[in-house]
Amino acid sequence: MRILILGGTAFLSAEIARRALNSGHEVTCLARGTTAAPPSGAAWVRANRSQGMAAYAPVAGGWSGPAGWDAVIDVTRDPVQAREALEVLAGTARHWTVVSSCSVYADHSVAGAAEDAQVLPPLAPGTALTMENYGEAKSAIEQWARALAADKSHLCRAGLIGGPGDGSDRYGYWPARFARDDDPVLVPDIPADSTQIIDVRDLAAWIVAAAESNVTGALNAVGEPVLFAAYLEACRQLTGGKARTVAAPGEWLAGHGVNYWAGPDSLPLWLPPGHDGFSARSNSAARGAGLRLRPWTQTLRDTLEDERRRGLTRERKAGLRPDTERTLLAAYRAQPA
Repeated sequence: MRILILGGTAFLSAEIARRALNSGHEVTCLARGTTAAPPSGAAWVRANRSQGMAAYAPVAGGWSGPAGWDAVIDVTRDPVQAREALEVLAGTARHWTVVSSCSVYADHSVAGAAEDAQVLPPLAPGTALTMENYGEAKSAIEQWARALAADKSHLCRAGLIGGPGDGSDRYGYWPARFARDDDPVLVPDIPADSTQIIDVRDLAAWIVAAAESNVTGALNAVGEPVLFAAYLEACRQLTGGKARTVAAPGEWLAGHGVNYWAGPDSLPLWLPPGHDGFSARSNSAARGAGLRLRPWTQTLRDTLEDERRRGLTRERKAGLRPDTERTLLAAYRAQPA
């Protein structure tokens, strides 16, 4: 197949390009390439999508001729970029993949929810993109794909993506923390809460396979739910099992400035109240459509190897800094009995 990836230089999109190349496809990546180049073997069209529809002129007829692309895969979070690409390219593309997100759903409180759950209203045109309206932006992109690519669109609603190369530092924080030293580890007291990640390699493989077999519609591309306690214990055992954990209630953590989920001074994978279903969505439809998942413990092992290569004491985008963790542990222990 002739595959056009709108991206192809970072984490997921680069992994999609590698997977497609390894499967024998002819791959073209349209990307700025400001931080990295596409994988070796892919054709690279340098373009800046913020320049509007003109950015797609070099690929408008298909890299191999006027017949168009067998598959186009778009990872953008910008509805304007998504619409412009669809307007230029969708008419001659056989299959169109939108890498969407489970953040499009309006309600995250129900475990096991499937693709028929209500989604957020699309982001209003002209609204500035922020992390707070990420779900609405992806909802708008889905709306444009349905309108302009119609029944040839695959709306791939990805969950939290983990595995080697993850720049968000979320999934890798915990194995890296247990591996860093044997000091006590501050954790949220949520042993029965669910975690749910999809390995970037499995997600990329499925996106390519879905294009090959013409899978369409909205599908949750998520892993299997794993209890937080089981995940932490696997991290501890994988790193030697010496560090003990100190579990603090969520109210105490939030009251002492610890952030949920991601970012500086956070405890990754810890979610606010009312998010019982955020990491426990159904993947039955995607698995029925060909999604294949490796064991989560394999992803964990590979993530730890990647963390060791990148440095266990490096500055991170998510998690607690060592000095912050020590201060919080001291404060927690100093509470009146």
